[in-house]
Amino acid sequence: MQVTRSILAVTGESDLRKLLSGMRPTLNPGRYVFTTVEGGVPSGVTPVVTVAEQEGLTLVVRLDEADAVGLEYEYVAGWITLRIHSALEAVGLTAAVARELADAGLSCNVVAGFHHDHLFVPYEHAAQAVAVLEDLALRSA
Repeated sequence: MQVTRSILAVTGESDLRKLLSGMRPTLNPGRYVFTTVEGGVPSGVTPVVTVAEQEGLTLVVRLDEADAVGLEYEYVAGWITLRIHSALEAVGLTAAVARELADAGLSCNVVAGFHHDHLFVPYEHAAQAVAVLEDLALRSA
């Protein structure tokens, strides 16, 4: 069996100043929860994030989907996408964003996708988190 490797011809931004000034934080609609399951993803659930851990499969799913299939959770989050295409090897974006939110007293769980970074913040403070990040973007321009 021959394995073929391909390189994606999509280059993300790595300059921290450009990343911060152009991040365009966008609050996705809905409420999201972190849960864990053994085995696979339950029927009727479409995770936005999955992480395989030794203890089980972590899922980030819409609150209504979790409730519909009886998944347990403790943390209800708003999902913010940073709309700039960040390079996976970029240095400092996660730290700068997390520091800014921490200074505002907001927790943040960061997930890096291939194209964008995604932040999960307390649902009741999601709009505040977007405002904090928009202010950071303005100050970084």
